[in-house]
Amino acid sequence: MPERTRLLGIAIHDGLATVDLTSEYQSGGGALSMQTRLGQVVYTLTQFPTVQKVRFRLDGEPVNVFSSEGIVLKNPVGRSDYADLLPAITVDKPAAGDQVTSPVTVSGSANVFEANVTVEVLDAKGKVVGKTFTTASCGTGCRGTYSVDVTYKVATEQPGTVVVHDDDAAGTGSPPHSVRIPVTLGP
Repeated sequence: MPERTRLLGIAIHDGLATVDLTSEYQSGGGALSMQTRLGQVVYTLTQFPTVQKVRFRLDGEPVNVFSSEGIVLKNPVGRSDYADLLPAITVDKPAAGDQVTSPVTVSGSANVFEANVTVEVLDAKGKVVGKTFTTASCGTGCRGTYSVDVTYKVATEQPGTVVVHDDDAAGTGSPPHSVRIPVTLGP
């Protein structure tokens, strides 16, 4: 986001969020930066069940072509328009900072080798206190969803981490993709 960008307004009606930002939002950056910038707003807004698509306005005016990169935005956009910008593994739940109890449900999406997803729960000292494995609904070249319950055991409430990663298929000693979510573990 360009530093001086301001939110001028947002309206939500029938699953469509119309977001109005200052024109600084489209300044600077190349095509990938602009796509990522748009995707960031779309993913932020569509995390709420009342929003499925987003329409952009700049300084109160509808946006049909975004930035000097010429990105066409004639129609509202949704998550599928930016799925190719996602990292190999995303975690939707739990969110960073959530307080969780055992079993904790971990869900998200992945585009990883053979759709293999491993989930670990680490305690405050970084020790694995829960671990399981699942497969995403699609993998190796396509994005699939996953959801799995992980049972863990801790004696007291403490900071912890949920780690989601793929397989070390290349045998390098560490998985190529890993996401760490800081949480509070409840006993």
